[in-house]
Amino acid sequence: MPRLLNDLKIIIFTNAWILPVLGGLIGAVFLFVAPPPPMSASLATGPAGSGYAAFGEQLQVELAKQGFDLQLVNTSGSRDNLQRLLKEDSDVSLAMVQSGLERQLDVPQRERLQSLGAIYQEPLWLFYRSQHEVQGIADLRKLRVGLGSANSGTEEVTRAILQANQIAPADYSASWQAIGGKSAADNLLAGDLDAAFFVAPPDSPLIQRLAASPQLQLANFRRAAAYEARIPFLRHVKVGEGLLSLAHNSPHQDITTLSPVATLVINEEFNPALVALILQAARDVMHDGTLLDPPGAYPSAEPTTFALSSDAAHYYQKGLPLLQRYLPFRIASLADRYIILLIPLLVVLIPLFKAVGPLYRWRIRARIYRWYKHLREIDQQLNAGTLPAQLDAEIVRLEGLEDELAKVDVPLSYSSELYELHVHLRYVIERLKALQQKQRQVAGSGI
Repeated sequence: MPRLLNDLKIIIFTNAWILPVLGGLIGAVFLFVAPPPPMSASLATGPAGSGYAAFGEQLQVELAKQGFDLQLVNTSGSRDNLQRLLKEDSDVSLAMVQSGLERQLDVPQRERLQSLGAIYQEPLWLFYRSQHEVQGIADLRKLRVGLGSANSGTEEVTRAILQANQIAPADYSASWQAIGGKSAADNLLAGDLDAAFFVAPPDSPLIQRLAASPQLQLANFRRAAAYEARIPFLRHVKVGEGLLSLAHNSPHQDITTLSPVATLVINEEFNPALVALILQAARDVMHDGTLLDPPGAYPSAEPTTFALSSDAAHYYQKGLPLLQRYLPFRIASLADRYIILLIPLLVVLIPLFKAVGPLYRWRIRARIYRWYKHLREIDQQLNAGTLPAQLDAEIVRLEGLEDELAKVDVPLSYSSELYELHVHLRYVIERLKALQQKQRQVAGSGI
């Protein structure tokens, strides 16, 4: 056992050079590896109580399961969200935006934003009081109508529909108002409005409240295909009888409406490592679908608004990264980054470790073979007859080397080479002594 421990000690000290090399390489990995992604982000949603706000709260709950802190920022709606994303030193890096609003931005602004895809459909609903008859947009001219709040997504859709009917803002009726959301709903139910447009998911509290009122009816967009052909960001949606409320049979017949989609949009400050985490959480929120969206349909890469993030495109094609399927996000994201850098590290380490064996043998044998230098010099002088006349000093030097060599320690597997050196050193000493004795005899004979 002592011999084994001694051999191990020799091996460790002989290969100690590899420790600083390995430490340097590992240090380089930690120096150049990308920092871990943040575990928090801010999402611009919409007004309190809106569909965007409700979705944001659900997304927040799902992300909290991964230890991620999603901070919700209530805003006035999609246009406000876009302005916040484009603002220098923005307080948000992620926002919910209604499709179609990207048309308001110029090319440089659009290039600064990317889409993570569509999250759900948010149809356009035109509710009107039952005493009126609304068969088409022309019937609204004589009514008091809420077109949606100024700069809201609802107003954007309403304006597009009116423009498709060749009604410009200058031609709006004096009884039309820029009012939407809860205020429009309150006025409609109170009789202060005759009709109002709303853009929201069918199961939102606002739409459910309106659908439950016997005083209101839903308009049927019979020409939905024509609108869809003229307004690219809208799609027609079939709404079956009683879909919004079975108890109140709302709508009271099958109707067709139009729908943009809610999308997730990011700016340049958003960390791309969070894309898969956000989209998976959104998929969990939408797992069971909605009254209109079948389970598993969203999030979706289509329809396209802003350029789709490359990380989002990868998620839609491949799903979650492999490690994130089995590990918590924080651990998986760190592992992903270190694995990427460990590959070149292994490329360096493999030949390095292959060199350990030859280098180790060379270093051990060097401890033995360096003694042969002295023996070779003496052997060459013996053959050339150039040794000094007095051999005493040379013999003393070699015997000193012999004593020093006795203290050399090598692993057991190299002991044979060490003993061979002892034999060769003693052989040379004996030759010198024999030569010394011969010289003394010659000197004593007086020849």
